[in-house]
Amino acid sequence: MATDPRKILVTCALPYANGSIHLGHMLEHIQADIWVRYQRMRGHQVHFICADDAHGTPIMLKAQQLGVSPEDMIAAVQKEHKHDFDRFNIGFDNYHSTHSTENREFASLIYGRLKENGFIQSRTISQLFDPEQSMFLPDRFVKGTCPSCKAEDQYGDNCEVCSATYTPAELINPKSAVSGATPVMKDTEHFFFDLPQFEGMLKAWTRSGALQEEMANKLEEWFESGLQQWDITRDAPYFGFEIPDAPGKYFYVWLDAPIGYMGSFKNYCDQRGDLSFDDYWQAGSDAELYHFIGKDIVYFHSLFWPAMLEGSNFRKPNNIFVHGYVTVNGAKMSKSKGTFIKADTYLNHLDPECLRYYYAAKLTSRIDDLDLNLDDFVARVNADVVNKLVNLASRNAGFIAKRFDGQLAAECAEPALYAEFAEAAGRIGEFYEQREFGRAIREIMALADKANRYVDDKAPWVVAKEEGKDAELQAICSLGLNLFRVLMTYLKPVMPQLAERAEAFLNTDLAWNAVATPLTGHGVNKFKALFSRIEADKVAAMVEASKEDLAAEQARVAPTGPLADDPISDTISFDDFARVDLRVALIKKAEAVPKADKLLRLQLDLGGETRQVFAGIKSAYNPEDLEGKLTVMVANLAPRKMRFGMSEGMVLAAGPGGKDLWILEPHDGAQPGMRIK
Repeated sequence: MATDPRKILVTCALPYANGSIHLGHMLEHIQADIWVRYQRMRGHQVHFICADDAHGTPIMLKAQQLGVSPEDMIAAVQKEHKHDFDRFNIGFDNYHSTHSTENREFASLIYGRLKENGFIQSRTISQLFDPEQSMFLPDRFVKGTCPSCKAEDQYGDNCEVCSATYTPAELINPKSAVSGATPVMKDTEHFFFDLPQFEGMLKAWTRSGALQEEMANKLEEWFESGLQQWDITRDAPYFGFEIPDAPGKYFYVWLDAPIGYMGSFKNYCDQRGDLSFDDYWQAGSDAELYHFIGKDIVYFHSLFWPAMLEGSNFRKPNNIFVHGYVTVNGAKMSKSKGTFIKADTYLNHLDPECLRYYYAAKLTSRIDDLDLNLDDFVARVNADVVNKLVNLASRNAGFIAKRFDGQLAAECAEPALYAEFAEAAGRIGEFYEQREFGRAIREIMALADKANRYVDDKAPWVVAKEEGKDAELQAICSLGLNLFRVLMTYLKPVMPQLAERAEAFLNTDLAWNAVATPLTGHGVNKFKALFSRIEADKVAAMVEASKEDLAAEQARVAPTGPLADDPISDTISFDDFARVDLRVALIKKAEAVPKADKLLRLQLDLGGETRQVFAGIKSAYNPEDLEGKLTVMVANLAPRKMRFGMSEGMVLAAGPGGKDLWILEPHDGAQPGMRIK
């Protein structure tokens, strides 16, 4: 029975506008694009939007380093991002920026409603301050000489030479990485979003089916540890939107980033003129709203974002689809190994549809990490797409062209076999709907194996040599091409360009509902090569080029500004600071390390990912007192092998040492996995 078309709005997480798109980003955008293309094939009205996340201190500092305005830098990055997505056939209806008129208006509107409804509080906090640049500084933007071992060029939180921890004020000759001035502590008023007021609503919403079960279970831990107020303020200078009626105060980037979904959609509605923003975003809307995101930003999307929408009288998402990370050859992407691969580098060597197919073949509806094994990538794409699928068309097309002038037989030779292929539409469609793309691919390839066995059994190359067998030959090859047509229809959401070439060859559109009936008495066009094998040397060249990309980037980024000629900063730049990935972590377990005087072994939860870190804080803490606390860690520090095991990050602490040593605890409102921008 036919159903009314659904009205669906789909978004991807907004890429940060201070770097290039890489193959980790592409997992999410490919996953969402496949789902959108499937929904459109089923006749639903789908709008697919995204934008660049364009605000924050890292962008401001990188623009300063490059000697350009933040506006010019983010415009260039947005153009690059959009170009990469276009080449990967990501079919966004609109790709916008959070630095836009629409986003400013919605951020101000939502803030105003939250304040009016009693969900914004204010209080005074103390932060490090650069008196020359008149800006507050994170600890990692202060450098000086270690007070313990006297090593120079050390960060403001710990010494990388002797592992001592301290406060930035304890550094000998401390300097701001921005101006070179000695930083001071200064009080400032900040505004906080009162998240705890939404606890009841959020507990119900997260168990309503709006999240994968594993994510809903994860949120239970955060509810148990207690929701905190969220600091939504940053002080000038800051690249972002100034808060209405609060001169010198700016919205924290994470407040206006998800609002960017609304801004991009409003921009799209205004371009079209026939689409209503309110139909999709007002409370009570019957439209469907879905966010595709990575597991590192679950907290913002599953707690802050729905609470902000609820508190400002907008609708909440129907579902948030969370995916894991991408590893390459079983390990984290590595610049030194050439496995940190930019989208542009990949596209300079390989067909984008190869990666789309490989990701689809391994994607599930769960939050598991996906490994891009490069040898398996080559073998699987060649075996499935070239040997099974395209070969099915090529081995039948020649006979139809040469012997029958491109005409398919008037009747289907094996109705029962064709019906088996056509009836798989319901099963495969449900796999697509549930984002079980790997199961869909396995089903499609199992059918491809069956189609090829049919051709092998019938041996048209033998029949073609026998007199009086023309009708049989035409029937065999016509069915082979009809089975190819069905398979390509099922694969169209994954490989749209291959599907387009198949449509040109078959002289028909590949429509989901059309697979019920075979093509008979139909003319097809001359067969041309539809797809090329992946050559292993091209993959090797891509890996080498990725190493070259890193070398070029390192050569391009040089120290600039007041500290460029200072001995404590001649090996680091603003860009180096911006690349430090500071995350909030929950200490799930803490225990003493046998035969180690200073170390505790910590199990840290980054909101879906667990890390083991060894921290030299044993003199200050009993292990049981740490469990359940939040702290700050460097999440992108290279793992370090110690004799007690692998340490996968660094916990930040401060103090003169001994018992006077304190782990850094984030502002109220922080939760595991939260990035500190």
